[in-house]
Amino acid sequence: MPYFIVGTVLTAVLAVAGIVLLWSFRTAFYQPTGKKHPDPRKFFGEERDRFCYPELVALVDELEARPYEAVSIVSHDGLKLTGRFYAAPDSDVVEILFHGWRGCALRDGCGGSHLAKEAGHNLLLVDQRAHGDSEGNVITFGILEKYDCLDWVNYAVERLGPDIKILLSGVSMGAATVLMASALPLPQNVRGILADCGYSSPEAIIRKVCRDMKIPDQLGYPFVRVSARLFGHFSLRDGGAVEAVKHTKIPILIIHGKQDGFVPHAMCREIYNACASDEKVLVEIEEASHGLAFFYGRARYESAVLDFQTRVLNDLQKTEKSL
Repeated sequence: MPYFIVGTVLTAVLAVAGIVLLWSFRTAFYQPTGKKHPDPRKFFGEERDRFCYPELVALVDELEARPYEAVSIVSHDGLKLTGRFYAAPDSDVVEILFHGWRGCALRDGCGGSHLAKEAGHNLLLVDQRAHGDSEGNVITFGILEKYDCLDWVNYAVERLGPDIKILLSGVSMGAATVLMASALPLPQNVRGILADCGYSSPEAIIRKVCRDMKIPDQLGYPFVRVSARLFGHFSLRDGGAVEAVKHTKIPILIIHGKQDGFVPHAMCREIYNACASDEKVLVEIEEASHGLAFFYGRARYESAVLDFQTRVLNDLQKTEKSL
């Protein structure tokens, strides 16, 4: 009888652990096919952010009205990845923009896309894996997405020629993606990286979200990490933005809102301080919420991006500053 009780208890414990692991995976990493296309005009965030939305919707409308070419590549692990290419035939610059976790290119990229248009640059607006029309259902917080970034860079060079100048940019997970890609063997065509509200590492942001959910991260994070390995077949310990920028010489512009309630503002300073590039700039927007720095501080945002792009595209004197 004791053996029966012990066996029953162990079975129950294993069953509960399995349920928690599956719940952790679906909550953090699994993207159902039916949810890959969120409404880019839908309001979400804090009530204080509502003033941003008329401008955001106008920029989304502007972007959707522009002619584009639907493009696709096959990723390093065999997924079809899709994007929108907005051509500027007279330009020798292409900006490749990556959206955030469970986000969409039209919404997260509307501000950066507008600036690319104003600058007269080609624009490649990509659907990250497990988003939009791209294949896959597993989001890896930049772990595998950084290799997708390299694939898109190689596509741009092949399509636009060996002399093309490339600017990488991203918002939230997209920012983490391009920062993590900075340590990969990117071609010299990549002249600069713009990271808007990126997190320091997948582990750090998942631990933070656990705490937001009132789950002790010492308890919650191990389940999430094991679920990523068990069901997603990837490791959350495979680097992060802070570790990546320690090994890069690519110029980097970091922008972050001081009132970001999702990705802690402190993470931008951690990334900036770790960055080994001779050209690194940190811009902090005082009142901005997560992913909305463009709208809270548009003039400052535009000025910082224009100055950074002018410098890196024209090989001007290197600089290091925090604004």
